[in-house]
Amino acid sequence: MNEKRVKEWIILVEGDLKTAKDELSVSEPFTNTICFHSQQCIEKYLKAYLTFFGKPFRKTHDLTELINECIELDSDFQILFKLNVDRLTQYAIDVRYPEEVYFPSLAEAKQAIEIAEKVKSFVIEKLKKHGFKE
Repeated sequence: MNEKRVKEWIILVEGDLKTAKDELSVSEPFTNTICFHSQQCIEKYLKAYLTFFGKPFRKTHDLTELINECIELDSDFQILFKLNVDRLTQYAIDVRYPEEVYFPSLAEAKQAIEIAEKVKSFVIEKLKKHGFKE
């Protein structure tokens, strides 16, 4: 267990979540930015969980891959597929490059933040059950 590295992941996560929420609060939000940072939040929480248990992972934005890595440690992570967490992988790439530009709807952006919040709560609860202290 590398608690220091897990805390570093969580600091990065909080920046992504704050950026997504802050952008949602402006009069004309960039929904692509909101969705990107929501995806990043989820990705980094999953990586924090894997780091906590010393499970190596490759550099990837693929939430399906990361969820499956977490399932190997705890089958409860299957619930994330029911929440459609893996669907947010598209926001890691599709919203970042002009040739692939995609502007999600405001409803999609709000849902992305909601999903990120659920993943945050889920992962933090799992970490705390194993002795992690925020």
